[in-house]
Amino acid sequence: MIDFRSDTVTQPTAAMRDAMMAAPLGDDVFGDDPTVNALQETLAARLGFEAGLFCPSGTMSNLCALMAHCGRGDEYIVGQEAHTYKYEGGGAAVLGSIQPQPLENAPDGSLPLDKIAAAIKPDDPHFARTRLLALENTIGGKVLPQDAVQATQALARRHGLALHLDGARFFNAVVASAPDAGAHASALAETERQLAAGFDSISICLSKGLGTPAGSVLLGSTTLIRQALRARKMLGGGMRQAGLLAAAGLHALEHHVIRLAEDHHHAGLLATHLRSIPALTVEGPHTNMVFVRIPGGALAPLTAFLKEQGILIFPSPRLRLVTHLGISTASIHHTGEAFAGFFRQAV
Repeated sequence: MIDFRSDTVTQPTAAMRDAMMAAPLGDDVFGDDPTVNALQETLAARLGFEAGLFCPSGTMSNLCALMAHCGRGDEYIVGQEAHTYKYEGGGAAVLGSIQPQPLENAPDGSLPLDKIAAAIKPDDPHFARTRLLALENTIGGKVLPQDAVQATQALARRHGLALHLDGARFFNAVVASAPDAGAHASALAETERQLAAGFDSISICLSKGLGTPAGSVLLGSTTLIRQALRARKMLGGGMRQAGLLAAAGLHALEHHVIRLAEDHHHAGLLATHLRSIPALTVEGPHTNMVFVRIPGGALAPLTAFLKEQGILIFPSPRLRLVTHLGISTASIHHTGEAFAGFFRQAV
């Protein structure tokens, strides 16, 4: 099946599976799994942080960060559309006793500075203590504008707030932002550091476009990571021979970052196909995501028709189609032809 539901459906490549099976292992709860340690150290050094912590999922990695930054009764400012607020089961409040203060995202995914400033609570026992500001890159497939990020960071610093970045698709943002990313690894490395700069912590997801079977790495100072390690233990995230998974992450960092440009190209190609269909309104592409407005009444039959053609989607009136390493150029053309065929029948 050609699966556009998410880039989380990627399967480990044969080379990644070989790397996993060859990985030296230890007990990560004791801190002696050499492959986990290598992943944490490699990614921390690559993005300019002191330390890293491997977690089973991005949800846990984000929650460990929030719990490391905030205590009971503290507050973090976050976007209404951010994953940590909307799609992670309310974990900050339920498990961390942290109050979220959600703000409406601007169309480009950023948080308006005036809304942030207005949301910061005064030092008064009537209010939760505003401790942290969390951003997400990419969000809805969009790369946060770097000038907006830097302005947001400056505002947070003036108010004494820490900064966390949910790097759900951080390397998609890097590849989309780097000049000539497909040709020069040095351009990627410089852009990685630029997009990571100014944050106190970043969660880097490995199981989306990078194609690993599981895992995220939280990056921060040695002190923050020590606090996050305690949170990971409480949340049940301590794994034993986790090097099997960490090896996939190391392989992905070496081999799967530059190839994200192919996913972005495929998203653009798919958007071109879909824009040729008068019944559809197409947004994007935003990195590896294309959004399509489906006419009323067409969604259910379209979903069934596409499945018959070997194409999987998450049905939604604003349909999100996500490209990834499991989707080839031929698959994109087939999908475009399938959409066109359905709407020819529907007319």
